[in-house]
Order: sequence, then C-alpha cells, then structure tokens
Amino acid sequence: MSSLISRLATNVAQTAHAHVSALLASRQVQAGDKLPLSEAVKETDAGKPFTLAPTGRNIFVGVPGAFTPVCSSQAPGYIEKYDEFRAKGVNEIHIITVNDVYVTKAWKKNLAPNDTPVRFIADDRALFVSSLGLVVDATAGLGGPRAKRFVIVANGDTVESVFVEENTGELSITEASQVLAHL
Repeated sequence: MSSLISRLATNVAQTAHAHVSALLASRQVQAGDKLPLSEAVKETDAGKPFTLAPTGRNIFVGVPGAFTPVCSSQAPGYIEKYDEFRAKGVNEIHIITVNDVYVTKAWKKNLAPNDTPVRFIADDRALFVSSLGLVVDATAGLGGPRAKRFVIVANGDTVESVFVEENTGELSITEASQVLAHL
C-alpha cells in the first residue's frame, strides 16, 4: 500500500512540475504584440468569469499576490494616482493577481475601503499571466505559479510598453509614479 501511495505522490509531483514548466515556457509579451485576451479572469463573482476587453489606453499591473508586503505597497500608488493616469489618457487600470476572487475582493476592500475605480482582477489559475509569458514559479514562498511584477501599457489590445521587475520582491520600474512619468 505504501508503495502505491509513493508512486501516486511521485506521479502527482511530476504532473504538477510539468504544468508549472509549461506555464513558465511562454514567450514574454513585448511592445507591438497583441494582448492574449481569450483567458477568463474574475472580478466580483467566482461563478462569472469573463475575458478582458480593453478599449483605449489601459494599464495592467501584475502582482505576485494579494496581501503580500510589496504588492500591498504597490497597489495604493495606482489607487491614489488614478486621476493623474486618467488625465494622461488612461481609460482603466487593472491590478491582476494570481489569487481567487474572494481574496482579491478582500484585498481591494482592505486597500480602498471607500471603493476605487481601479479594477482588481483575479487570475486564479494564472492562465492570463501565463499567456503573457509573465509567470514565475513562486512555489517556495507563495505555494505555486504567480505573476511576475509587471506593468503593461496597452492601447486597445495592442501592447505599447512592458515593464518587468528583475526581482518580484522589489518595486522600482513598476511603481505608479514611474509609470506615470513614462506616459
């Protein structure tokens, strides 16, 4: 019996590793690319996935995880500077995290108790960030694949700029004021 359990555990681990490897193998999105908008995400209801359909200029902020220290210091900059982004022609700001919709909603409420027009998007299976080639294996610290720390500036479905932190635990080029200066 223990031999069977051992083989089963080994097979599960190998399958999980293969899936993580496949997620990480995607080419990273670049300026001029089209956003891969076929992957479903969630915002307010776990039972109502949808695909993003950006119009005009949009900012997509990818963060490794809700409630993590660096992510929780990064997101407020986008909330606080929302009107400045709008003044520079940005239609919407999307903060995308690889968490379930309940955690993502709780994080938004924690960061913006009086609400915010910034959209907090749950990519619960990391499929959207994987299709962007912006996923990292964060199994050791966060339990599985997560988004790299990134910002994409897009016009409609066309990528204008991509900023990716070298270290997902640090915040520099994806900080809100840095992105505003670029626009």
